[in-house]
Amino acid sequence: MPLLNQVYTLHATCSRGLEQLLAEELLGLGFESARPRVGRVLGQATLTEAYRALIWSRLANRLHLQLDEAPVSDAEDLNAWLTGIDWSEHLLAEGSLLIDTSGTTPQLRNTHDTALRVKDAIADWFRQREGQRPSVDRERPDVRLHLRLEKGKGQLSLDLGGGSLHQRGYRLQAAKAPLKENLAAGLLYRAGWPELAQQGYALLDPFCGSGTLLAEAAFIARDVAPGLLRPWHGVETWLGHRPSIWQELLEEAKERRAASADLPLHITGSDADSRAVEAARGNLKRAGLADELEVFERPVIELPATIFEKGLVITNPPYGERLEDLPSVLPLYAQLGQKLLEGYPGWRLALFTVNKELAFRIPLKPYKTYPLQNASLECQLYLFELPEAGVEDPQVAAIARKQQERASQPEQPTAELSEGGQMLANRLKKNLKKLSRWVKREGIQAYRVYDADLPEYALAIDLYGDQVHVQEYAPPATIDPDKANQRLAEALLALPEALNVNADAIHLKQRRRQTGKQQYEKMAAKGVYFPVTEGSAKLLVNLDDYLDTGLFLDHRPVRLRLFHEAQGKRFLNLFCYTGAATVQAAKGGAVRTTSVDLSKTYLGWLERNLKLNGLDANKHRLEQADCREWLKQDQGSYDLIFMDPPTFSNSKRMKGVLDIQRDQVELVDLAMRRLSSDGLLIFSNNLRGFKISPELESNYEVRNITRQTLDPDFERNQRIHQCFEIRNRPL
Repeated sequence: MPLLNQVYTLHATCSRGLEQLLAEELLGLGFESARPRVGRVLGQATLTEAYRALIWSRLANRLHLQLDEAPVSDAEDLNAWLTGIDWSEHLLAEGSLLIDTSGTTPQLRNTHDTALRVKDAIADWFRQREGQRPSVDRERPDVRLHLRLEKGKGQLSLDLGGGSLHQRGYRLQAAKAPLKENLAAGLLYRAGWPELAQQGYALLDPFCGSGTLLAEAAFIARDVAPGLLRPWHGVETWLGHRPSIWQELLEEAKERRAASADLPLHITGSDADSRAVEAARGNLKRAGLADELEVFERPVIELPATIFEKGLVITNPPYGERLEDLPSVLPLYAQLGQKLLEGYPGWRLALFTVNKELAFRIPLKPYKTYPLQNASLECQLYLFELPEAGVEDPQVAAIARKQQERASQPEQPTAELSEGGQMLANRLKKNLKKLSRWVKREGIQAYRVYDADLPEYALAIDLYGDQVHVQEYAPPATIDPDKANQRLAEALLALPEALNVNADAIHLKQRRRQTGKQQYEKMAAKGVYFPVTEGSAKLLVNLDDYLDTGLFLDHRPVRLRLFHEAQGKRFLNLFCYTGAATVQAAKGGAVRTTSVDLSKTYLGWLERNLKLNGLDANKHRLEQADCREWLKQDQGSYDLIFMDPPTFSNSKRMKGVLDIQRDQVELVDLAMRRLSSDGLLIFSNNLRGFKISPELESNYEVRNITRQTLDPDFERNQRIHQCFEIRNRPL
């Protein structure tokens, strides 16, 4: 049984960025010392203060009370040390335990294996003395131990809470990407909520999710100890436990809660997601707050003006941590800034997000920022002061002037755009107007509307019906990543109004040099395919799952040329991709087609394209093969061949490496052997610096038709591909 005045070493873990706050909290709870470390605080306290921290700490993840320490380098050291501890002071032979480990030594490099060694050493100790051993319980062990290996030492600690202290017990329902309760408390501390609550401030979370910030704010305002909410504490089954001290501290916490039970709360939350609102209401009910906190289902754009003179808006909006999420997330931040400036004068704002550019959508300069880790994400908490009513803030005034200017120019976008974003929006509208007559005349559904026209915005923007496919060209290493991200955010904010689309119709990707089979690998798994019409053909596209969409828009004129050339001919499509050229040839009257590609995925896509167009599968052969090797074996004869090889490929399924500049002669020669005497080979590739081999020009009739294969939407980028007609020379 531990002595009442015995001082223990304790390790309290927390989210990165909360260490200093946690140290201050522990000192306030009676710890003799508390020294911040990365992700934890090292302190000294008696068992009474440790119990108090277990009940009252809002910021700690875990509280480890150190039992022993010894030099440890290998398994032998570990076993000798652990079998020398009197385990009967901590648990019964018929009890249960669970072991956690962190850190390594050169000899003990696997934490799972080390945990097994600790468990076995304790089991052996009990078996030798009492003839039985404790069992392992992963849910509610009598004792949960933690071994930390660091700098040649082992530190063995009791996990006082039996698990993570962030689990208060009220949050059984979670919305998407919920905050941990202790991180939510940390955000409230950094925003100054404990002092603001005492001054009668209101609080609003307009993206409340499952209600964690609302509940934690109420507990702080009402002086409710987090430990009172948990149905179970691991310390109670430890044999060193002092029940009388524990019970006394629990009663004290209950009395404090009762003393502030009538304190009025002006705490409100809202969310556009009905499931999140339902989860928040359920969690608040379990927390005993359902009758005092209101949660509404509404989008941020419908946020009403406040009736309170002073308050704190604290929120954790969607992050858009994935590139493709940004188009739908950016407007939310702009709308939040707009509604707060309109209806919350003199309030404070605490905004927690992973993306600096999202925070910039709030048209104010933060007076303080705090870096904080949310799971694996490096986030920031931005603190703002909203201007008082009647007080002209220079930043807000500038925004108002811009809005008045736009009101007199209805053709301009009404969204709040930077100067560069406005330039991009204007260029997009100009391009749309320029292409509109051609698009309508030709009945084109999929086309390019922008291709890095402005050097600062290095994007390729394509329209597929009412959907927008955006590809960000990877910026050079000389460009500051923050600046590149800012420009991307500005562009995404400009797109919806400039192109008259919803934000969720924008599909964003970043292009990088692809090698091997990377071009075939999935980027997402949404599985959404839809058809676009090209001439008389319907072609399936997928704007999310792969780097490319399934349709190379720049080859539209080539495919339509194949449609007109194919009547009564035998057609071969090499490196066929998703087979759009095959479909066009088949629709144009080809008597049979053969399509060859190394990718099973793309051949399956071609099958679906053929079926979509009602084409007889018996007339269309699909071959999964390395085109170069297949041509060496094939004995067929073809009247029309289309070959569009990659610039470079080193796929493991290929023999050797394909380099189109180097290997063009071999490829063309192999294809020409299969071409009928009066047939046509159309050879294309997208290597910008490609030069046709003099040997090919000597052996065949070669005509560069690149200019004839570029539609108006690719006039600015005439190096998007190179295309050649190749025929056999007359005998």
